[in-house]
Amino acid sequence: MKVILLKDVQGTGKKDQIVEVSDGFGRNYLLPRKMAVEATAEAVHSIESAKKAEKHRADVKRDEAERLSRELKGKVVIVKVRAGEGGRLYGSITGQEIADALKAQHGVELDKRKIELNEPVRTVGQTTVTLKLSAGVSTRMLLNIVAAEK
Repeated sequence: MKVILLKDVQGTGKKDQIVEVSDGFGRNYLLPRKMAVEATAEAVHSIESAKKAEKHRADVKRDEAERLSRELKGKVVIVKVRAGEGGRLYGSITGQEIADALKAQHGVELDKRKIELNEPVRTVGQTTVTLKLSAGVSTRMLLNIVAAEK
């Protein structure tokens, strides 16, 4: 019996995969537990169209991330913070502060978890940060830390 798996089934296959199983396993285990549906022409067609739609959405998202990457490459984000003697900061620069400055200066809204700092920024000056825009798409930006006037 051919079935389309609706969930990952250990030892049988992954979600949306068409597999051949024994009649008893299919009728008595997979179908009643809503882990699979019978592989009719309609079901196969709907799974294929859903895969195409998902691939299209992923391609559009990746194209948007690549466009944003090209747009942000080489730009500078300036963050003004309070600093003490010798340019030492009170605390450190967080991803949220960088995300807020990025939105204010360049109009790009980015989640703070997508900003990757190699080490905590605790001094005034310039450093490089990596922005993870999408799976496999990232860009590097220059971060300029400026001591705020009191």
